[in-house]
Amino acid sequence: MSTPATRQGFGPPPFESPVRLREVRLASGLVLGAFLVTHFGNHALGLVSIGAMEEARGWFNVVWRNPVGTVLLYGALLLHFLLALQALYRRRTLRMPVREAAQLTLGLVLPFLLVAHVAGTRIELALTGREVGYPEVIRNLWIRAPEIGIRQGIALVIAWLHGCLGVYFWLRPKPWFSRYALGLYTGAIIVPLLALLGFAEAGKAIADNPDLLNAPEPASAPAILSDIRNGLYLAFATLIGTALAARAIRVSRNWSRRIRITYPGGRTVSVPRGFSVLEASRLAGIPHPSVCGGRGRCSTCRVRVLDGLEGQPGPTAPERTTLTRIKAGPNVRLACQFRPDRDLSVVPVLSAARTRLTVPAGNSRAARGQEREIAVLFCDLRGFTSLTERRLPFDTVFILNRYFEVVGHAVEETGGYLDKFVGDGALALFGLATDPEEASRQAVGAALRISQGVADLNAAYGSEFDQPLRIVISLHVGPAIVGEMGYGRATNLTAVGDTLNAASRLEALAKELDAELVVSDELARQAQLDLAGCRRQTLAMRGRTAPLDVWVIPDARALAPRNSASGGPER
Repeated sequence: MSTPATRQGFGPPPFESPVRLREVRLASGLVLGAFLVTHFGNHALGLVSIGAMEEARGWFNVVWRNPVGTVLLYGALLLHFLLALQALYRRRTLRMPVREAAQLTLGLVLPFLLVAHVAGTRIELALTGREVGYPEVIRNLWIRAPEIGIRQGIALVIAWLHGCLGVYFWLRPKPWFSRYALGLYTGAIIVPLLALLGFAEAGKAIADNPDLLNAPEPASAPAILSDIRNGLYLAFATLIGTALAARAIRVSRNWSRRIRITYPGGRTVSVPRGFSVLEASRLAGIPHPSVCGGRGRCSTCRVRVLDGLEGQPGPTAPERTTLTRIKAGPNVRLACQFRPDRDLSVVPVLSAARTRLTVPAGNSRAARGQEREIAVLFCDLRGFTSLTERRLPFDTVFILNRYFEVVGHAVEETGGYLDKFVGDGALALFGLATDPEEASRQAVGAALRISQGVADLNAAYGSEFDQPLRIVISLHVGPAIVGEMGYGRATNLTAVGDTLNAASRLEALAKELDAELVVSDELARQAQLDLAGCRRQTLAMRGRTAPLDVWVIPDARALAPRNSASGGPER
């Protein structure tokens, strides 16, 4: 199977290590995150007692103060910091989304807040061999020097925020993230909150009852400890300054070698060679979606190269993998990974501006493209073509608009998303922000409302019709790919997949059987419909291995009295 690179005649990717280094940085960050979780858990036991904190500290030390744990922890800390500086050096522009800027800033500030704590615990232990327990630490930070305690609390919160942002950028592109996001956010708030409350409770206990403190007054710290602490401050400042200076030198040297990137509407951005297309967009303030933050873990930043692709650097291995997965054409590249070395014209496949306008409220993740289990409603007017042959165009438009109002109101009032109208047919999606059971009930409710609405139209305008309007509706539930699809102004939020094909086939079956509604057995089960007296049928569908069990309902309004909980109107 050819890749985008081989189709263009590119050679091997010239530089693939950055993504591997990101994976190493992620692994080191997870080690530090595990340390924080256990450390916070130890603090939180202060809500129980100081004795519980001390007992848990013994287990904490077994994990993190043995030779292997020490090398793993401080090796991960140093490696994570150095890789962060490497990423900072490689950035062509410091313009970035707020969350990314916050993560970067917190990470650079953190070492200066932690040096004093590390020097006063691990380094002093190594120099003197004297173990410092929770009672002494609490006395020092809560009673003798509360300003230092406040600073350490701030340091822990900053470390936690930095880690949470990193985990967020890592997990955000995952298709299952939305299902567990609330639990993850809740945990991210509760863990540091319990830790701070536990430490404060232990401090109050010692302040109210000094007899709980069974530790002698601390001996004077070795004089060399202050020199070590100052040396660490200087070392971190020097490393950050060196990375920024090296980055400035590199940017200034590349500034004379510039390329021009042309965007839709004729807007042109001139950037130094080596900038990625995403960095160029951010530098020029052009909205450009990137779910994973420019880490090459998603395809939302992809662009279609209209001109100038020939002779450009080929995709890196991760970019090639993503492009192959989404079956991208030969002129599609990931903007965050594509670093052109000559002029070109591009158009973002997903427009950030359009995404904000077309995504229904509460469903912003759907625009990025993800697999969800949704309920689908197809409906169509029967015999409408022959009905309009004998009417003036204005009359036809009037009737269609009344029908479209019925469908639109029914879908919106039951919590669905109206995908599109095609002729006198309509497609609606349910479950973009709910579970499949609720989506199925919403779809049934919308079908009942549409049926009743068409009946009301016949009552109101029956004298104008040679024959009453007749509706056919199909309902099905299952997995589908939901996202922004289309080209140019024709891009909108929609869904594709076997579930929609099956629902469309059920609509055709409803016409063949002269039934108003056909519901798949799976949706009926999810919606807990009472279908006593309705006919069940097994349908073999072309292109589908397994047959589909369906329920055939001649009159949808007959379901309303016994299924009113599904969202349909009670009669």
